[in-house]
Amino acid sequence: MNGRWVVVMLCLGIVFPARADGPSDNVAEKVRPIPPAGAAVPEPDRMRLKAGLEILQREISDLPTQVNFKPALLELIPDVQIYEKAVRYALDYNEFFNVREIPVATELLKQGMERALALRNGKAPWTTATGLVVRGYVSKIDGSVQPYGLVVPESYQAKSPYRHRLDLWWHGRGETLGELNFIDQRQKSPGEFTPPHAFVLHPYSRYCNANKFAGEIDTFEALEHVKRHYRIDEDRIVARGFSMGGAACWQFAVHYPMMWCAAAPGAGFAETADFLKVFQKENVQPTWYEQKLWHLYDCTDYALNLYNCPTVAYSGEIDPQKQAADTMAKALEKEGIRLVHIIGPKTPHRYHLAAKEEINRRIDLLAERGRERPLPTIKFTTWTLRYHRAGWIQIDGLHRHWEKATVTADNTGGGITLRTQNVDALSIVMEPGDFLAPSTAEGKAAIDIDEQQLAGPPMMSDRSWAVHLQKEGDTWKAVDKVDDGTLRKRHGLQGPIDDAFMNSFLMVRPTGTPLNDKVGAWTKTEMTHAIEHWRKQFRGDARVTNDNEVSPDDIAKHNLVLWGDPSSNQVLAKIAAKLPISWDAKGVWVGDKSYDPGHHVPVLIYPNPLNPHKYVVINSGFTYREYDYLNNARQVPKLPDFAVVDIDTPPSSRWPGKIVAAGFFGEQWELPAEKR
Repeated sequence: MNGRWVVVMLCLGIVFPARADGPSDNVAEKVRPIPPAGAAVPEPDRMRLKAGLEILQREISDLPTQVNFKPALLELIPDVQIYEKAVRYALDYNEFFNVREIPVATELLKQGMERALALRNGKAPWTTATGLVVRGYVSKIDGSVQPYGLVVPESYQAKSPYRHRLDLWWHGRGETLGELNFIDQRQKSPGEFTPPHAFVLHPYSRYCNANKFAGEIDTFEALEHVKRHYRIDEDRIVARGFSMGGAACWQFAVHYPMMWCAAAPGAGFAETADFLKVFQKENVQPTWYEQKLWHLYDCTDYALNLYNCPTVAYSGEIDPQKQAADTMAKALEKEGIRLVHIIGPKTPHRYHLAAKEEINRRIDLLAERGRERPLPTIKFTTWTLRYHRAGWIQIDGLHRHWEKATVTADNTGGGITLRTQNVDALSIVMEPGDFLAPSTAEGKAAIDIDEQQLAGPPMMSDRSWAVHLQKEGDTWKAVDKVDDGTLRKRHGLQGPIDDAFMNSFLMVRPTGTPLNDKVGAWTKTEMTHAIEHWRKQFRGDARVTNDNEVSPDDIAKHNLVLWGDPSSNQVLAKIAAKLPISWDAKGVWVGDKSYDPGHHVPVLIYPNPLNPHKYVVINSGFTYREYDYLNNARQVPKLPDFAVVDIDTPPSSRWPGKIVAAGFFGEQWELPAEKR
């Protein structure tokens, strides 16, 4: 997070001034750019770096032909590309934030060439190295290469069968934390915590988004990459972070509670509204749909889930960001849980030495014990099917999104007992050896769900077990599968608009004549804005193609982001009649309400009629804008499933125009009965 003072960025291993994010950053008309403009690079340095970059680019381009006889080495090319991208972005987009970074770029080009030449010779010594190692992978979201840092313990041996503990460490806010600085820091500083014999994974998280959206997916993509290349004990993964990284730790602990053996958030924020009032001194005035959308990332709403995840929180006694743990403590109290909150006496925004030792003592004990599997009792809550699973419980359907849903499940040996709220479909999936409940006399598993008695399928011989349950009216029944092929909201296909950018997406540019010049100009400007700000905020180059070049393979692989209108975009024209909001030269129709098409544009997310397993998005990128970059707690969805924009009001740092209608589709993706 930003601070009001010069803060020690312990998570990055360096000291530099954080920008003030007080009341001066609450003026939407006077928004400073993030990332900030870079420093001037002397022309001789620029020419020298460009020449070195071109040499590295040629070497990378030639690598596949050099290593094609060793397919395993092809997967290591991103370990070279991260250096190329870091220098290229800094050069092309004016992201040398200090002239001292020029020699850093020179060094990274050298390191990139060393790795490229090693691969050319069939070697990759960094893959077995210990100490500080930087690696890279290709993201499914946009095909971009993303870096991450590793602390590889000295005890690591590549051929040893021993599985190591791994600690995730999410970094703090850094408005100048481009790839260049991130890679440099991860090669120089091990960070705040380096437990003996443990790996420490430092996700880049795609810059400065508080590990939300693509930043959230980055953690899982980096973790999967690490697990492919190193032997990691999946039952001893610890979630940790401080400041903005502490906010990330709260988020991952409550949304994915059974992935970690322990969580140790420090400072940060845990929700949006109160934090902005207390820390930012902002007069928060959300729309009704923004308030609902806070349920996506507000950790206080998911506090019950920490029943499943041992948590040790830390705050400095005089740190304003102590507010996060205090707020979570109150939320946990309502669920009958007392938060372990270690407080550094008279300490501002940093760790107190004695407190740090106590945190380590507790977390090390939890890591030594490891994740309990199977957890006999699970208490799980969610507000959206984006977050739908905890251990052997998976929620497959809600009565109503953005209202609290809970499942309490017990597998202690007397049968499976379930109590639910706002849930109409769920699955129980137990891995081999996990099933504890006895069978009935007929050999079937006994299930008590909301005081209804059901007989599930018999246990498998390896003590695995699975059952799918669905509610019709007030009655639960066991079914073969919960996905009957009908159109409904489900995990990964539940909205809102921003959800489309958490998986592979393709922006589709219109090539035809728009309905009118005003709409054509607006969609062109907003598409340019979406592409530019995707690169700035999520550090990737969005895939873009023309509407007349979209292939069946594109439709199968990607969420399609269609720009333009049914007259200018061929793909939109094909599906327009199958969308719940219609749009033609006579009007924009939302149910029985129409809007003048001369200056109104619909934006929405919907299952793609050409491939209902993927989304289609009409005329929108991610929905928060420049004003929201100034404080990470603001970086939450700003628009729901659909909206109508009056483009007579120009786009601003907060909105794409004047929002004259907005809402959420129902559980079958239908228009709501009442539109607000």
